[in-house]
Amino acid sequence: MSNYRIQGATGEWEVVIGLEVHAQVTSNSKLFSGAATAFGAEPNTQVSLVDAAMPGMLPVPNRECIRQAVRTGMAIQAKINKWSRFDRKNYFYADLPQGYQISQLYHPLVGEGSLEVILDEKDPEGSTKTIGIERIHVEQDAGKLMHDQHPTMSYVDLNRSGVALMEIVSRPDMRSPAEAGAYLSKLRSILRYVGSCDGNMDQGSMRADVNVSVRRPGEEFGTRTETKNVNSVRFVMAVVESEARRQVDLIEDGGKVVQETRLYDPDKNTTRSMRSKEDAHDYRYFPDPDLLPLELDDAFLEECRASLPELPDAKRHRYENALGLSAYNAGVLTADVETARWFEGLLTATAKKAGKSEAEVAKQASNWLISELFGALNKLGKSLSDSPVTAAGGAELLALVADGTISGSIAKQVLEKMLESGDGAAAIVEREGLKQTTDTGAIEAAVDAVLAANADKVAEYKGGKEALFGFFVGQTMKAMQGKGNPGLVNQVLKARLA
Repeated sequence: MSNYRIQGATGEWEVVIGLEVHAQVTSNSKLFSGAATAFGAEPNTQVSLVDAAMPGMLPVPNRECIRQAVRTGMAIQAKINKWSRFDRKNYFYADLPQGYQISQLYHPLVGEGSLEVILDEKDPEGSTKTIGIERIHVEQDAGKLMHDQHPTMSYVDLNRSGVALMEIVSRPDMRSPAEAGAYLSKLRSILRYVGSCDGNMDQGSMRADVNVSVRRPGEEFGTRTETKNVNSVRFVMAVVESEARRQVDLIEDGGKVVQETRLYDPDKNTTRSMRSKEDAHDYRYFPDPDLLPLELDDAFLEECRASLPELPDAKRHRYENALGLSAYNAGVLTADVETARWFEGLLTATAKKAGKSEAEVAKQASNWLISELFGALNKLGKSLSDSPVTAAGGAELLALVADGTISGSIAKQVLEKMLESGDGAAAIVEREGLKQTTDTGAIEAAVDAVLAANADKVAEYKGGKEALFGFFVGQTMKAMQGKGNPGLVNQVLKARLA
């Protein structure tokens, strides 16, 4: 649990946080039209007559968008409402051709659910907190105003107009930047597992409105502000910290927090006022007369449930219990769906090559992926998704270590060459003569040379300084350029030093 507090001049303050996450639904066409949703298209090339609000155009709900929202609700253990309805949210803005947004206020598709977050990766069982989710409603996105194309004019791009969004509204249950970050990361992970949103925050397909207020610990909620369209986990955490500090300073200086909408400036790490915050009645919501209520039957709901994959929490517990992985490794490997898929490919291929069960090779495979491959990719500024080494390639390298063809230290060199060239491990080992030496005569000669060159340390060792044994092993391996079989090197050294 978080004990995060802001220290003000007059004492401690507690932060209260709620997030409204807008997640773009993964679908080939928009919520109420057949226009495409691909990212990066030329402006106004993905706009139907419905999206442009031409007279007489009628919206038709996209079944796939509804299905994805229902599956998302099921993944967070939420109540799925078999009967829901669309409402019109009326406001004027240049990127909203209809003059209203079709949303759901009174009867959302998905009701209450919750999300369990881990606040300390090193202690996944002992540092959990459950964040309540109030609702998920489906709505259409607006277009986009482009202000930087012309010195005196703004342009309108309607490609996003009508794209399906899920608005996922949390309870005000978070009490620190870390909790807000953990919640958003976990939600993003679940959406990517389910496949209902790609979670690409840098492309705008997932963004958060951050509601922040402050209060004395245990008192009533204070007045909240809403910082709009924050597009990274790091920025969400920064908004909580800077906005909470601004509110504390304001109150302690005798001012009052105003309910308003704000924007975040990452360069200055500050929020600034955008407009006063509207209430629901300001939007004159009413049921959309062009759309019938959504009525979901049991067969549809069953199909949605059956299509869900193994979710991150279930996968993490399976990795710990069935594969014997540490809680930390299991958490790292299941945090992102792509990492989990890559690991499972590595696991299957490694077990097959070794002729063992997946549980028998899981620790070796997970340690190599997390310590070696992640580390090497990090140095190159690459992610797992653009790794030149495939899961099958990783399994080939692990098999060469397991059968004694190469040592662990040589495996690090081979991995570097695999990442550089894209060649397979066996080909690199063969080409560069990196096979481990199991020739006892060669090992004995190397050991004798090391002991002869370090007669003083041999005397110290025999005088009781047994820690020097590791030094002799290291020197021998160095002399053999890492190619000596470690087991044989140890064996020969023990015999010589006896």
